[in-house]
Amino acid sequence: MSNKFKSVETKYYEERQELFDGLKRLDRRAFLRVAGMSAGVAAGMGLITPNSFQLVQVAEAQGSTDKPRFTFAYISDTHLYKKELNDRFVRAILKAVDDVNALDPQPDFVLFGGDLAQLGQAEELALGAQILKSVKAPVKMMVGEHDWFLDMGEKWRELFGAPNYSFDHKGIHFVVLNSILEKDFWTERGLSPMERMKIVAGLDNGIQSRFEVGGEQRTWLQQDLAKVDKKTPVIVFSHSPLYKYYRPWNFWTDDADEVQAILKPFDKVTVIHGHTHQLLTNRIGNIQFHGMLSTAWPWPYAPEGLPKVTVQMNRPDPFSQFDGCGDGRVDVLESGLVNKVYNLWQRNPITVRASYLSSNGASDAPPRTKLPSY
Repeated sequence: MSNKFKSVETKYYEERQELFDGLKRLDRRAFLRVAGMSAGVAAGMGLITPNSFQLVQVAEAQGSTDKPRFTFAYISDTHLYKKELNDRFVRAILKAVDDVNALDPQPDFVLFGGDLAQLGQAEELALGAQILKSVKAPVKMMVGEHDWFLDMGEKWRELFGAPNYSFDHKGIHFVVLNSILEKDFWTERGLSPMERMKIVAGLDNGIQSRFEVGGEQRTWLQQDLAKVDKKTPVIVFSHSPLYKYYRPWNFWTDDADEVQAILKPFDKVTVIHGHTHQLLTNRIGNIQFHGMLSTAWPWPYAPEGLPKVTVQMNRPDPFSQFDGCGDGRVDVLESGLVNKVYNLWQRNPITVRASYLSSNGASDAPPRTKLPSY
């Protein structure tokens, strides 16, 4: 690399940092006026393509009169080991916390979407709890299978309380489910708690059963929703998808049809789920589904069963540890439906709009992938 190029490159990155520092001080209207500047500067210098740093409007569909009633942020699937074993995943959740804390205005709350730990060990869960204490906004917790199957949720309950609950916020009824329950495959085999945990963590291990919400929790859900007017928008948080995506990988919830039947009487239902580590979108009847990104690693898309309205993200670069990972936000509209923003680290943000799902993919489609998935 020539000294001349190094000088140009240094100047570009200094100007880029100054620009992004300035963006933090702008209100939304001013932000949108300068949204394309960083792309133009970079492209003009011949260093990168305009898409690399393009900033996009994410708050509402163009021409829409719906305004977001409120915003919540999400962080999901951090898969923490003890810090001395793997600090990469620790650095990833710290980045997510910093990104969310930098939002202005702050979100009404932050949802943690499950799989805080990798092997459900007390030290892993405690580390995650300690990091999440630094989040400025109130934090709502959801459990994942990696948090649960070492001690069947004992430490989780101690740190965070019940794994299923509901709450109301600004006219929306929220439900948090424990959707990673499994039928007992361990007692007959005489498996130790860690052997059980590692089998569940394997995702595609044929010994384990598929995830389920379970009869007891479905009864609880029915009783909880019996008190809610059918015109009230409902948002459900579930770690496992509440539909049947791909059974061999456990991207599948066995009693999803029964859960959907409980939700069917409501006019507007949105399900936000984790576990799949990918941009994932689905619509079944009145229910709209959005999959969460992971801060730890991206999963490839399954070879079959992908919902037809899913617009896949580009396959991750295996030599870039954060590519295909990220956090994000959800803008809840007056209609009760949501625009979901995927904040893909080192890439453009991607918005999947309520109008895209409501039209069954006919309008406001997210940008199509430029690279095939694996």
